[in-house]
Amino acid sequence: MTGPDRRTILKALAATLAGLSVGGLDPSASAASASADAASESWTTQTLGAFADTLIPGERRYPGDVVVAGAVAGPGAVQAGAVTLLHSPELPVAPLLPAIAALLDARAVAYAALRLIWLSPSRPPFVGLSFADRTALVGGLFDPDDLDRPIWQVMSLLVGLAFDTAGQQDTVEALGQGHPGLTWLRFPEPDADGLWRFPEFSYGRPLAALHPNTTPSGSPA
Repeated sequence: MTGPDRRTILKALAATLAGLSVGGLDPSASAASASADAASESWTTQTLGAFADTLIPGERRYPGDVVVAGAVAGPGAVQAGAVTLLHSPELPVAPLLPAIAALLDARAVAYAALRLIWLSPSRPPFVGLSFADRTALVGGLFDPDDLDRPIWQVMSLLVGLAFDTAGQQDTVEALGQGHPGLTWLRFPEPDADGLWRFPEFSYGRPLAALHPNTTPSGSPA
């Protein structure tokens, strides 16, 4: 691959995961990024959106949507903000997204050439593939002997975080706004004070006594 090497991309992806794990994103920055994406979907944005939709598919956002393939009913990763999360200027991976998208598009060109699939020059190569071909290509990215496998593993984790946890937003705010992924998964509402408590233990009993020095937030001493 050209551009940033794999080590640089993986370091940025790892730093992105670390940043999300310790506090998420500034909602105002995410909103600005979402607004910019909505105004004009660049080739990078389209390719990343199609990748996210292949992992967690959803219905088309509007008639003629070519990024979201519309393979299923209901919301998918794109509707849940996966591309917004990736593009957030707060995350180290944001400057490297064009290189990652170009890598995926190069794989799409090679995939199409081997199968004599015509790709329209008016859209990114990966977006030009059918959903079935996108799925087959993405499945191959995770082969154990694929050199770029670690990149796609972390990218897929980020896509999952956007859908499963609204990683680009405060969880309480995301629920209040009807976040598509959390709503689809029936994520439980917090108590009135914005905290989650689980009075019923999944095994019918507590697994251990509470440590006396546990903080009020539930953190270990």
